[in-house]
Amino acid sequence: MTAAYKLDRIDIKILAVLQRNGRITNVELADEVNLSPSPCLMRVKKLQQAGYISGYSAQIDLARLGPTLTVFTEFTLKNHRQIDFARFQEALEKIESCVECHLVSGGYDYLAKFVTAGIDDYQSIMEGLIDRDLGINKYFSFVVLKSPFTKQHIPLSRLFDDRD
Repeated sequence: MTAAYKLDRIDIKILAVLQRNGRITNVELADEVNLSPSPCLMRVKKLQQAGYISGYSAQIDLARLGPTLTVFTEFTLKNHRQIDFARFQEALEKIESCVECHLVSGGYDYLAKFVTAGIDDYQSIMEGLIDRDLGINKYFSFVVLKSPFTKQHIPLSRLFDDRD
């Protein structure tokens, strides 16, 4: 199977169901997408081989484990050369507490999401980044007070429903 595998509506349905429930049985999945189990399993395997399914994981309720701090951080770099972006991204990727990093347009360069053990842990991470002289011009931190909801799934059917 090549990356040129063309998705259809059933493939999109399969992906949508799997992202909501990666532990669903093949029989249940087949029933939900109106296929018999054997063709459904073949499609799932094709989707995996083509790289549309990159893995399966458990969603953890962090609040049950103990207190954490989530912080969104805007970074502006001093220079905007490709090497500066690459060096900064590489440094952030190595920080386990940095769970998201986005290069964005607008008034700053990056938006990163950190999940830490607390404010002291976050401050230590930031001081470490500044000490490494990665070309950070400025950064702004936004501490999450409450998350009324978070969604783990993307609305695939809404985005890609025009497939045959």
